Amino acid sequence: MVSFAHVTVEDAEIIGFLKRELRIKDICQRLLSQQVIENAAQDYGIKVTAEEIQTEADNQRYQQRLESAAQTYEWLHEQLISPDDWEAGIQYQLLQKKLASHLFKNQIERYFAEHRLDFEQVLLYRIAVPYAPIAQELLYQIEESEISFYEAAHLYDSNERRRLHCGYEGKPYRWNLGPQLAASIFSAKVGDIIGPLNIDNQHHLIMVEEFISASLTPDVRQTILDRLFQEWLDSELNHLVHQHS
Repeated sequence: MVSFAHVTVEDAEIIGFLKRELRIKDICQRLLSQQVIENAAQDYGIKVTAEEIQTEADNQRYQQRLESAAQTYEWLHEQLISPDDWEAGIQYQLLQKKLASHLFKNQIERYFAEHRLDFEQVLLYRIAVPYAPIAQELLYQIEESEISFYEAAHLYDSNERRRLHCGYEGKPYRWNLGPQLAASIFSAKVGDIIGPLNIDNQHHLIMVEEFISASLTPDVRQTILDRLFQEWLDSELNHLVHQHS
C-alpha cells in the first residue's frame, strides 16, 4: 500500500496497473535479476559496509542538492520511499557494482583487445529533414559552397538540439551506429558528406569531422564491464527460467 497526494493506492491496484501497461514482465525480470545478483554475491562473500552506503548516500544527496536532513526527508517523501528503502536501494546498487568488478575486472583488457574496432569513435555532424528533395537540395548547395553544412543544420535540421548546435551529433562509438551506417561512416574521409540516407522516415546528411582512435579510457572500461556483466546476468536468468520451466 502506498499513500500519494493524500490518496491510498493498494498493492493490488499497482500490480493491476503494471499488468495493463504490459510492464509486469519487466518488473519480474528485474526482481529475478536482483535475486541472482544477491545470491551470487553471497556465494562469493561480497558484502557492502555501512560506511560505503553512507558515502554513496552523501554522493546522491550532493547530486540532488540536498543540503540538510530535512531536505533529504522531504525528497524521500516525494519519492514515496522511506530512509530504509533508500539505503536498501543503495546497498543493492553497490552490491551489483562490487559483483561485476569481482567477476570481470580482470577481463577488461582482453575484451578491449578483441573488440578494439567497436570502440573507435567519430565526431559527427548531422542534418535530418522530412523530405528527400530538401535533403538533396541542401547537399547540392553545400557542395557548391552556397551554404556551409553548419549553417544548413542551424536553419533546417528538424532536431531542435542539433539545430541549436549547428548539427553537432556527438562522438558515438562504432558499435553505437549499427553495421551498415558504421561501414559507410568509417569508410569516408574527414569532411565527406554521407547521404541523403533514409533513417526512421527522415532524410539525413552526415558529415565526418574527426576520427578518434580506440582508447581504454575509464568510460570504455565501465562500458566493457557493464557489457560483460549484463551478458553474464542474461545467461544466469535464462538458466534459472529454464530450470523451473
